Amino acid sequence: MKQKDKKIAIIGSGITGLTIAYKLKKAQIPFVVFEKENRIGGVINTIAKNGFVFETGPNSGVLSNSSIVQLLDDLNEYSQKEIASKNAAKRLIWKGTQWHALPSGLLSGITTPLFSWKDKIRILGEPFRHKGINPLENLSSLVKRRLGNSFLDYAVDPFILGIYAGDPQYIVPKYALPKLYNLEQKYGSFIGGAIKKRKEPKADNQDKVTREIFSMKGGLQKLIDALEQAVGKENIKTNCNNLLITPNRVGYQVSGNNNLSGQFTHIVSTVNPAEYKALFPFLKQNDLDIFMRLPYAKVTGVTIGFNNWEGMPLNAFGGLIPFKEDRNILGVLFMSSMFKNRAPENGALLNIFMGGMRKPEIAELSDDKIKQILKEELSELMQIKNFNPDLVYIKRYSKAIAQYGSDSEERLKTIAFLEQKFPGFIFAGSIKDGVGIADRVQQASNIAGQIIEG
Repeated sequence: MKQKDKKIAIIGSGITGLTIAYKLKKAQIPFVVFEKENRIGGVINTIAKNGFVFETGPNSGVLSNSSIVQLLDDLNEYSQKEIASKNAAKRLIWKGTQWHALPSGLLSGITTPLFSWKDKIRILGEPFRHKGINPLENLSSLVKRRLGNSFLDYAVDPFILGIYAGDPQYIVPKYALPKLYNLEQKYGSFIGGAIKKRKEPKADNQDKVTREIFSMKGGLQKLIDALEQAVGKENIKTNCNNLLITPNRVGYQVSGNNNLSGQFTHIVSTVNPAEYKALFPFLKQNDLDIFMRLPYAKVTGVTIGFNNWEGMPLNAFGGLIPFKEDRNILGVLFMSSMFKNRAPENGALLNIFMGGMRKPEIAELSDDKIKQILKEELSELMQIKNFNPDLVYIKRYSKAIAQYGSDSEERLKTIAFLEQKFPGFIFAGSIKDGVGIADRVQQASNIAGQIIEG
């Protein structure tokens, strides 16, 4: 099929959909983005209020692959990225009654109280342990097998809480943390694999894949605004209610409210699986079941701001709280420490996450109950003597973060089967390929390439 004969319908205007649209625009392939809400960007949204600039969705991204690096470089004329301060390299973990820095080297790894002496000694043998043979082994089992219980409790568990708000006993590394999984499978060791990878020659653009934390100057909404400018507002339709996609002899018919109608050769779905049944009636119930079983972490995010900060020094990325510590929050991000102009001078902006897979009931509490928990927790955790924030913003997500467990393999096989059964239909979004901003951009770049190359 010639490029000029292709016409793509992208369902959903989050970071995935907009990036696909941007790539198609560059390739001069016609497309339309359909969004049911009255704004674009999905969960990404930045608010400026009373001298504070804060996010109501993702707070930052990571320069973890060449696709996100390239996209940010391409969009530089519209909006500039902001790299987090050097403080962001420091991650705090709560243990007992105080914060401890997550070790960043050999000496700190030996002296840290986070890990037991048994596991510190045991880690010396990690490069020599046999690699796992079960591709569906959960993260908890993998870490205990290679590193020990204390590394699971005070390094990996809080890490998973920070990314997935998840449970290491459910998460399967092959799908949720493929780079970690492949270190063991390809090199036989986490430590040995990391050393060998550093010595391997880097591909084009890989020197810019620094794994630094980033946002945009003015907040992540600026990234959405930049994509909108680059894509063209005329190619995006909002308020698309009652959208319906049906296959026909030449592709797919899209119809909806306000006499919305169009014929397309390709459909790219980036929406939550809960919307599949109404949008795609040609998918059978037994095909939909695997998507409906995909669990999502229920998370409540709370942003609090102080015009004058009198708590502990905010010289880190933030603090994560292991599940073993049995606190009522998952972690605190020090947003005003990482990025400029997020709070008034001498003030502070914090973002707190509550709920997750193992404590979903906390995410469902009333605003008053949540504020009470914050007062109790942060007074101790952040050394706040007089808890009287100048800003409190609460945002709930009932389906915040997809969880990749052992049924991921069946879901991926179903996706492959359906995409073959319905040529031109493409599944995208966080149902596969990761949940971070860089993961979404990587997936979008791959899908756009797939369409462009035919």
